[in-house]
Amino acid sequence: MDPWPLRHLVLRTPRLELRPDDDEGLFELVEVAKDGVHDPAEMPFNVPWADRLADDNGRGMVQFFWSQRAKLAAGDWTVTFLVRHEGKVIGVQDVGARDFAVLREVNTGSWIGRKFQGQGFGTEMRIAVLQFAFDHLGARIARSAAWEGNHASNRVSEKLGYVHDGTIGLAPRGERLEHVRLRLDAANFVRPEWSVQVEDLAECVQLITS
Repeated sequence: MDPWPLRHLVLRTPRLELRPDDDEGLFELVEVAKDGVHDPAEMPFNVPWADRLADDNGRGMVQFFWSQRAKLAAGDWTVTFLVRHEGKVIGVQDVGARDFAVLREVNTGSWIGRKFQGQGFGTEMRIAVLQFAFDHLGARIARSAAWEGNHASNRVSEKLGYVHDGTIGLAPRGERLEHVRLRLDAANFVRPEWSVQVEDLAECVQLITS
């Protein structure tokens, strides 16, 4: 039996390939982040990790993903997919859950490099993990969140069928911002014409659904 079967899992969309993170891919992801993820005047994340890249050269970023990988367990897991377009890493899309066997809920989060934004990749990779969660893992609800002023992310959520589920105040840079919580029920998912292709799930599904 493979000690880490997640390394074989692949999600494929019309333009993208998503694989659980590996070290070589993470180092490539750091370089994508260094090229810019968002307007420096704004902070789209509730943890301002991008502000620290210049100080630690991406070490903290890599350590965070290592920690997520190391603590994965059936009752509390996050799978971080590196997203590749034409063989090159362009960003990251995660999906995770707690008590999945009982709650059947997942949470998602993502980002892509600025030079890859505005091409529909963010929508495509979120659809990939939503189809993966609903159709292959048996999830019933998907949750996400975005700042009230993050119009691009909120537009993606709206067109996929998410509804607002309240707000919470956070201060990533010491100033209060409203974080909008979003909920998508499987029955309300607005699906595209294509379906994600999932490869080598059978060996690792028990890691995340039991």
